[in-house]
Amino acid sequence: MKFTLNWLKQYLDLDLTATELADRLTMAGLEVEAVEPLFVGLDLVKVGRVTAVAPHPNADKLVLCTVEVGAETRRVVCGAPNARPGLVTAIALPGAVLPSGMTIRISKIRGEISEGMLCSEKELGISEAHQGGIMELSADLASGRDLVEALELADTMIEVDLTPNRADCASVIGLAREAGSFVGRHLTAPIAGELPALTSANLPFVVQVQAAADCPRYVARLLKGVTIGPSPWWLRRRLLAVGQRPINNVVDITNFVMLEYGQPLHAFDFACLAGGRVEVRRAMAGEQLQTLDGVTRDLNPEMLLICDAEKPVAVAGVMGGANSEVHPATTEVLLESACFNPMSVRRTSRVLGLGTEASYRFERGVDPQLAPQAMERAVRLLCEITGATAVPGGVDYREGVKPRPTITMRVTRTNDLLGLNLDADTIVRHLASIEIPAVKQADETIAVAPPSFRIDLEREIDLVEEVARLVGYNDIPTSLPMVPMCFPEQDAARLMRKRLAGIMIALGFYEAINYSFVGARHCDMLGLAAGHAARCCVPLLNPLGEDQGVMRTMLLPGLLENVRRNINFQTTDVRLFEIGKVFHPVGDAQPHEKMHLTAVLTGRRKPRSPVVHFGGALVDIFDAKGVVDAILDGCRLPQLAFVPASDGEIAAPDQFIRLMVDGQEAGQFGQLSLKVAKEFGIKQPLFYLDIDLEVLSGLPPAVIQCLPLARFPAVRWDLAVVVAEEVRAGDLVAAIYAAAEPLVEKVELFDIYRGKPMEKGRKSVALSLTYRANERTLDDATVGAVHTRLTDMILTRFKARLREV
Repeated sequence: MKFTLNWLKQYLDLDLTATELADRLTMAGLEVEAVEPLFVGLDLVKVGRVTAVAPHPNADKLVLCTVEVGAETRRVVCGAPNARPGLVTAIALPGAVLPSGMTIRISKIRGEISEGMLCSEKELGISEAHQGGIMELSADLASGRDLVEALELADTMIEVDLTPNRADCASVIGLAREAGSFVGRHLTAPIAGELPALTSANLPFVVQVQAAADCPRYVARLLKGVTIGPSPWWLRRRLLAVGQRPINNVVDITNFVMLEYGQPLHAFDFACLAGGRVEVRRAMAGEQLQTLDGVTRDLNPEMLLICDAEKPVAVAGVMGGANSEVHPATTEVLLESACFNPMSVRRTSRVLGLGTEASYRFERGVDPQLAPQAMERAVRLLCEITGATAVPGGVDYREGVKPRPTITMRVTRTNDLLGLNLDADTIVRHLASIEIPAVKQADETIAVAPPSFRIDLEREIDLVEEVARLVGYNDIPTSLPMVPMCFPEQDAARLMRKRLAGIMIALGFYEAINYSFVGARHCDMLGLAAGHAARCCVPLLNPLGEDQGVMRTMLLPGLLENVRRNINFQTTDVRLFEIGKVFHPVGDAQPHEKMHLTAVLTGRRKPRSPVVHFGGALVDIFDAKGVVDAILDGCRLPQLAFVPASDGEIAAPDQFIRLMVDGQEAGQFGQLSLKVAKEFGIKQPLFYLDIDLEVLSGLPPAVIQCLPLARFPAVRWDLAVVVAEEVRAGDLVAAIYAAAEPLVEKVELFDIYRGKPMEKGRKSVALSLTYRANERTLDDATVGAVHTRLTDMILTRFKARLREV
């Protein structure tokens, strides 16, 4: 939005400079993009009066002009066709530098001395048109005066980058209203007081609005005896200063009022409106309209049009049609001042690829109450400038205008949000400075009636923002927020899930997220017995398909499908995990939801390492056990009991372990049976683990003991014994720990061997025992005594024998 400082001062007694005003507007939320002095560098351009014109002796198209410039007379060579005696024009004296960069000097033109240059508006940077030659100024201007002072050109243009919510500031009056709050003064509007009522009786035209939702208000008046011609200088000057091109007095007045009030207007040549009828309706399929820019545009039923009895004559809110434009022979003008739906105008503008000053305002929202004010202002100017006579009465359609509700504003809430201590009277005074009516209530609230021009004020928080702007953001004290120093309550389940995911990713697993809807066929593929708990599923009333007909009771089938898909794409080294819910029916109640962690691993143990180092070793059940150990350690949970079992329906008989705690199963891991793997199209060994996180989350955390760094070295002795096949290595480790020898620091299993020379049904188990004393260095005799006692205990309790070297 462009305006000039002097234009603003027409409506407001303002004693701020352009720079000060720009700073205040920016701090009030209206960002100023540019501040540009206008018509600078015209110091040596004066008002001159042509007293005589003689032919140039050496050029047919040039003339010699004698120009009176104050008390002196200058001879100027000129080629303008409108140079004539008595013409008052602009003359650039020697030494003047024009906006184009041309420097004026005394020079010879075709053999004749020229002591200056008679200038057009384009040469002086006033407009882009030559206007038929050199400038033609009012005969009342005294020669010799500075042109800038004589034409009141000295001004400053200010450009504001408006946010979409501040449609009220897309006008000079709206900006003057805002500036008034800075200096504590109210603006003086050009149209004040109550407007005359418009009656539609006995009018020579009819207006019919068929789309009230898209056109809440439509005001129209007819003017006769219009004389089309150039606008007076003051009007042209206002338009030129903000980059608008003057066209003729009627069009210039509509543009001027639009910039002044923010209300777009349109003037129709009444003689071009068939049947004296105006219809506001949606376009019909196949309709076209040639707009004022000369482009024929295809219209669609989503577009709102202004039509006469036969054809479209304008695209509502965007641009008028060439078939009804005002031209030099126009004598009767139908003036339109309307309010259109912002969404309708925005949609039409984008589809047509046509943006105008009018659509810019309508897209942001135009105050419906502006229509009659802008109409009255334009009618008065038309009567004054064009000599027109307004036909009594007019049309004021306002069926779509809705009353706006009052907003209750709480004083305490305002102060809490802004960190201020304002009273109700101060808030009311601030709001009144920008013409927002507010009334103080008895309960420390303020009743605010949002004015029609502030369509962005809908809630209490909008008013709080206005108070902040008006107080001044720089005047709001800076204070640190009062944050209570307490640790927020944490969701234990969410923390566990996050920790588990981190552990699994660190172990080289990728997380999978599968649908909770599965097919019942998965239970058959797993070979589950008819009465198995996993077969009792929650059916869906409206399944997406056969493969998504029930809620899942296990996470494993989804992961097996993921593995199959990866193997089909020749990715045979797969490690996946999923943390998700399983669902079990509970009669007519909501299903019981439990969180599980399930993981699968298959392929090589070290897929990213060279085969020469690891020989392409495949994962086995001990890798799965290691994952379980890492989970327990990472979550700081007590060690669970690893109980081998042979009743796993989906696992290989000798490769299935249950995780037990206090007699309750917390999970399981093992190797997937070859039969089940084949059902899922997997032809390589696959290991899985499944942990019930509901059980895990109920376990007390393991006690963490912090020990000092060892001052004395440790001693490691190995123990290799031959035991029966059914003896578990873990029992040997547990027995050594249970002996509670104070020198034993750690016991580790490092080898299990089966085969020759072991007899059938026997195996060799090798353990590494670490001994350490906190107060001295151990000698062999001390370690040997403890090691012998532990060896004898193992040999006796487990009917073992020492393995021969």
